[in-house]
Amino acid sequence: MSCSNLTMLVSSKPSLSDSSALSFRSSVSPFQLPNHNSSGSSNPSRSSSIHCGLRDLRDRIESVKNTQKITEAMKLVAAAKVRRAQEAVVGARPFSETLVEVLYNINEQLQTDDVDVPLTKVRPVKKVALVVVTGDRGLCGGFNNYLIKKAEARIRDLKALGIDYTIISVGKKGNSYFLRRPYIPVDKFLEGSNQPTAKDAQAIADDVFSLFVSEEVDKVELLYTKFVSLVKSEPVIHTLLPLSPKGEICDINGNCVDAAEDEFFRLTTKEGKLTVERDVMRTKTTDFSPILQFEQDPVQILDALLPLYLNSQILRALQESLASELAARMSAMSAATDNATELKKNLSRAYNRQRQAKITGEILEIVAGADALV
Repeated sequence: MSCSNLTMLVSSKPSLSDSSALSFRSSVSPFQLPNHNSSGSSNPSRSSSIHCGLRDLRDRIESVKNTQKITEAMKLVAAAKVRRAQEAVVGARPFSETLVEVLYNINEQLQTDDVDVPLTKVRPVKKVALVVVTGDRGLCGGFNNYLIKKAEARIRDLKALGIDYTIISVGKKGNSYFLRRPYIPVDKFLEGSNQPTAKDAQAIADDVFSLFVSEEVDKVELLYTKFVSLVKSEPVIHTLLPLSPKGEICDINGNCVDAAEDEFFRLTTKEGKLTVERDVMRTKTTDFSPILQFEQDPVQILDALLPLYLNSQILRALQESLASELAARMSAMSAATDNATELKKNLSRAYNRQRQAKITGEILEIVAGADALV
């Protein structure tokens, strides 16, 4: 039976999205990879035989080989990029954390003075601005979906509390999602970047600053994906404005979301192939002296540092989100490569069996013909 109608579909392991791995399906006689973990009774949906000609099987094996090379290359590219993204995060972290500590100490001194600092003023919350940071590309598992679901859950919570909201969308995936849902109020759509810079963060900070100072919103929350490890990332929400009185980056529940340890990745050779290994390092930051005194007016220092604060925290979120996206893409392409290897092995086994059966049949025909001549 010919299998010219076979098509390549994308499948996945349970922990990844539908675009992470490979399987084959025939419109004539569907089949799936056999379940090696099953014992005794077999699952009919996973043990169906492959009814294809030898030429079709050769074409499919070659196609899987080519796809495997692509997914392996994408995995290695993502591994190289995720290390650079993490280096950028760790390099900027001491400045970011020290800046928050300085702002906290200045804010403590201002508590006893009658001054008006708009970005530190806590007022009753009537409207919240949600800055949603997503990726620009797919093929990264459920990275974008998890963050969008987090944003939807936060929107439901705000609606339940009777609080109005608006969205600042960053990234092509988030932009396309909110554009298809005109009932969700969006203040601005912003494009993401493969290498976040201070200029990209400043564009977001300017919009956030104008919304908060003009009292159009009373609170600004930042939604992004926090990088935890190579196989784990967490969508988090932390309050960007007003300035946290704890001197740290906190989520909506007041829990610290600062990362103490970072994972680095390096490319190594194992059994003649490039692989990825992990190293864990702890970021060290200098403690802020509690006896430090400011010569200038604290209000002047605060007015100069608050724009830096906004820019640094948004830039950090963009860098964390990029590192999480690349790690998710590396895991997805690793799973796709593993599934392609398994699929190629099963197709090769089916090809060898059919080839052997064809050779055996030809030998039997020759023997039968020789016996007929005797």
